[in-house]
Amino acid sequence: MKLNTSLIEQKFVANGELGVVAVGFSGGQGKAGVDIGPAAMIESGLLTKLKEDLGYEVHHDDTVHSYKELTPESDPPFRGMKNPKTVSAVTRKISEQVYEHAKEGRTVLTLGGDHSIAIGTISGTAKAIRERLNRELAVIWVDAHTDINTPEGSDSGNVHGMPVSFLTGLAKEEREDVFGWLKSEHMLSLKKLVYIGLRDVDRFEKQVLRDHKVKAFSMHDIDRHGIGKVMEMALGYIGTDTPIHLSFDVDALDPMWAPSTGTPVRGGLTLREGDFIAECVHESGSMVAMDLVEVNPCLDPGVDNIGSDETVRAGCSLVRCGLGESLL
Repeated sequence: MKLNTSLIEQKFVANGELGVVAVGFSGGQGKAGVDIGPAAMIESGLLTKLKEDLGYEVHHDDTVHSYKELTPESDPPFRGMKNPKTVSAVTRKISEQVYEHAKEGRTVLTLGGDHSIAIGTISGTAKAIRERLNRELAVIWVDAHTDINTPEGSDSGNVHGMPVSFLTGLAKEEREDVFGWLKSEHMLSLKKLVYIGLRDVDRFEKQVLRDHKVKAFSMHDIDRHGIGKVMEMALGYIGTDTPIHLSFDVDALDPMWAPSTGTPVRGGLTLREGDFIAECVHESGSMVAMDLVEVNPCLDPGVDNIGSDETVRAGCSLVRCGLGESLL
């Protein structure tokens, strides 16, 4: 018997309609292997479970996109960013792919890939929501890191640490081939942004959060209040009449639960806390899109691929909870 995905009535999307974009892209950072994360999750049976156990009609082109055709012959650093033209071209294409699903009223699931892809996923969702519903999009960003560095504020030059700055206009660029394609319809307001799970934030980023009064819940807040209260406060801040894009970096989980990721940080969420976040966003009825990123099966600190298997299972669990799987 299939579960009824409409048990939680969705406010802004068609119940049971899911668009999937699988993004095999690693150019926003320097560690190989994150590009095979989507294939690992799909091969583990994720999409089959979403169809058979949760009853979704899944719209997917059966492709894990590598976007190699978008890689320019020359891509030198620009404003300190590594691979700027490549990341810009790929995220622009992802934005179009997500938009095509979102404009049809489907929930959109994007499997990554490194977190630079959120420039594409969130911009595509935001554009569709503005056109279809005349509303602004809210984003819940679950991550050990804020990813709000500007190019000049970044120590590494890796664009996976910058997506929020480009999406909110803190970082701007006129060059069309380096994120100049981002227009007002793609953008996110800092007042519609909520962070959960932070514990590794650069000094520059801390100042940005303070200057702009960004709503952020660190692991300290979760320890103090508990994840239940944090989710009440996060969803209360967003309100009940705003579509939500959930962007979930698997490194928000403690490495005990997700060791195979590029920038693990000890002292993170338990798997149950991560699942609970996803469950709460689904239960709000306001989720219109979800990203699950930074699963890197090649970075396995365990024996016999135990670490990568655990990370893939954790990523799949987060997705299933975000799309309506319940314990009872």
